[in-house]
Amino acid sequence: MKILRGTSVGAGIAVGRVFYLRHDADQIEKVTVTDTSHEHDRVARAKEEALAQLAALQAKALTEIGESEAMIFEVHQMMLEDPDYNAMIDSIIDDQHVNAEYAVDATCTDFAQRFAQMDNEYMRERAVDVRDISARLIDCLRGGHSASGPTEPSIIAAYDLTPSETIQLDKSLILAFILSGGSVTSHTAILARTMGIPAIIGLGADLTPDLEGDEVIVDGSAGELYIDPDDHARAVLAKKKAGDDERKALLQAMVGQPNVTLDGRSIDVYANIASPSEIDLVRNNDAGGIGLFRSEFIFLETKDYPSEAEQFEQYKTVVEAMHGKRVVIRTLDIGADKRIGYFELDEEENPALGVRGLRLCLERPGVFQTQLRAILRASAFGKVAIMFPMVASAWEVTAAVAAVDEAKDSLRAQGVEFDESVEVGIMIETPAAALISDSLAPMVDFFSVGTNDLTQYTLAVDRQNAAVDRFTDTHHEAVLRLIELAATNAHAHGKWIGICGELGADLTLTERFLRAGIDELSVSPPRILELRQHIREIQL
Repeated sequence: MKILRGTSVGAGIAVGRVFYLRHDADQIEKVTVTDTSHEHDRVARAKEEALAQLAALQAKALTEIGESEAMIFEVHQMMLEDPDYNAMIDSIIDDQHVNAEYAVDATCTDFAQRFAQMDNEYMRERAVDVRDISARLIDCLRGGHSASGPTEPSIIAAYDLTPSETIQLDKSLILAFILSGGSVTSHTAILARTMGIPAIIGLGADLTPDLEGDEVIVDGSAGELYIDPDDHARAVLAKKKAGDDERKALLQAMVGQPNVTLDGRSIDVYANIASPSEIDLVRNNDAGGIGLFRSEFIFLETKDYPSEAEQFEQYKTVVEAMHGKRVVIRTLDIGADKRIGYFELDEEENPALGVRGLRLCLERPGVFQTQLRAILRASAFGKVAIMFPMVASAWEVTAAVAAVDEAKDSLRAQGVEFDESVEVGIMIETPAAALISDSLAPMVDFFSVGTNDLTQYTLAVDRQNAAVDRFTDTHHEAVLRLIELAATNAHAHGKWIGICGELGADLTLTERFLRAGIDELSVSPPRILELRQHIREIQL
């Protein structure tokens, strides 16, 4: 028996055979060319194809692993369009009269070395991203191919996995990830944790391709890989796995139980989703409703503006599937770190502070009206609430509510049914909205706190910039007091308030949120039963 030790980036225990993911080892051939313009055209076409692939991967990631992790592929799109990166490719083609594949490979080597030599660990990890986008570009130049994955349940081994490779693998066949390299700050580690798969990085040079087909045991919690485990190790780890499975099974006892504290305080526990494909997960985890339907997913997966009919069908599918439980649909939240090519948004120096969320909807009234009509039509099939993101001023709410009224008028004129009493609410994501929540509450039916952006704007830290991670305190008293202020003002005007950001699933804050009077917590479906169990153990 041999034990390799690394760093845990995903808890749990897995037993299975190793599938070693090999990358394309072909050397890039340097070919002298006379028609450099043809090579430039090839690069342009390949880049267009690569960008389309990345957009599709982003949409897939939104469905499978969540919004923030899907932005990895947004970053890759930005890197692929980086002027310096593209200028070097063009320069190598022109100066050396070489083929496009060689120019991309040489550019990749140069940029990856630059990143690898940087002092900041986060920036060093971007070398992996440069190799990922360059490999994709070369694949497109060659006609396109991808690394093949396992055909049966396996433990995936590699030196490292790019985000693209990770998301394209069939998740139903992945038992665990084991990497000889990698980093806790890498996109790959983030994806592995989000997917809920046992994972270990940094296992070193002893993790080699000749392990292919061998049965191993992965103890993700301890960061240990057991190669050729003996009977004692198998027995110990089997007992540990049984304990993990028992804890998961016990959570199933929470299905059907009320979300009530020991002394009778009740709170709604809802689910966050990005697509109708997540409905089974919502129902299996016994969500009380949908607290956040990220409607931008519908726009991210299309090559042009989705029609009213296309949007209506997706909203209707979710609403009907929830059988009368509330479905809160957030209107289009595009901008900042979420960009869609066909929107042709202007480049902004500080996009997080730019035209995004409700601001964009008010700037694009035609797009806004199409979406509002689709949502209202879906309200005829269940309980729907409309929620506006990125509010900072009362006039924005007035304009948004007026847009809803306009959509209602147009549907009435056409004799189209909808729920006349559909709820309208806003997200509390800016300090401004929290501070004037006493004025905003009479204008709407509910608040929902987006804690990710509220933290970003309150602490002046870019949520996409790992360099300021040490300054990002999600438990900062200023953030928590703004939430409590919004709750006080909502209740003073008879309105309900929920939390749909990441803090909603933070069990260390649940009691404080209950004491603040929060009425609803909306979290990713797998966190619902754990949150419910915790609520039922609290004594206020």
